Amino acid sequence: MAKPIQIAIDGPAAAGKSTIAKIVAEKLGYIYIDTGAMYRAITLKAINQGIDLSSNEEAGALLLETAIDLQPSTNGQLVFLDRKNVTEEIRTQVVTQAVSQMSAHGLVRERMVELQQQLAEGRGVVMDGRDIGTHVLPNAPLKIFMSASVEERAARRFKENKTRGIETPLHELQAEIAKRDKMDSERDVAPLKKAEDAIFLDTTTLTIQEAASEILKLAEERLS
Repeated sequence: MAKPIQIAIDGPAAAGKSTIAKIVAEKLGYIYIDTGAMYRAITLKAINQGIDLSSNEEAGALLLETAIDLQPSTNGQLVFLDRKNVTEEIRTQVVTQAVSQMSAHGLVRERMVELQQQLAEGRGVVMDGRDIGTHVLPNAPLKIFMSASVEERAARRFKENKTRGIETPLHELQAEIAKRDKMDSERDVAPLKKAEDAIFLDTTTLTIQEAASEILKLAEERLS
């Protein structure tokens, strides 16, 4: 049996990374690690505790006294913050609008990278985020950089929000995603960018299953 590999999937907001990564992990029997959910969890705690979101020191100190855990379940991955299930809570609009600011802090990213590397050590994982191929798993045998047009990503987020009972106008989502792209790619610490050895995958015209199949095909090549 082939030795399991680490698969790093990066890309901007609403590119379909998490959904596709989950499918790939399930098909390969690997662990799925949603790094975005981890950043959302610490952002939620910061908001709830009234922490200054612009302070690197306050954000870093808060993370040191925080337990974040990801657990698989029959309904998908559950996110626990200090042992409390916050899977739904971290997807609110308030958290979505603040997570870029929180994840731009050097101290927060440093600690998160350590946690993520510990979770991935010595096993087959599919990890998605914005700096996985460049910072978290730089030696991953398979790196994917996934994207889609802003319009397509906003339409997907709109649909996703609707199923959660969140009503946000489409034009607002487009503006929000474009702003998030700018913040993520221009931040000083671990900016969103394609790793040199990553394979670019444009999902604008692909279905979720088609995109997952492309990655599975690449994974099988690496495993053989």
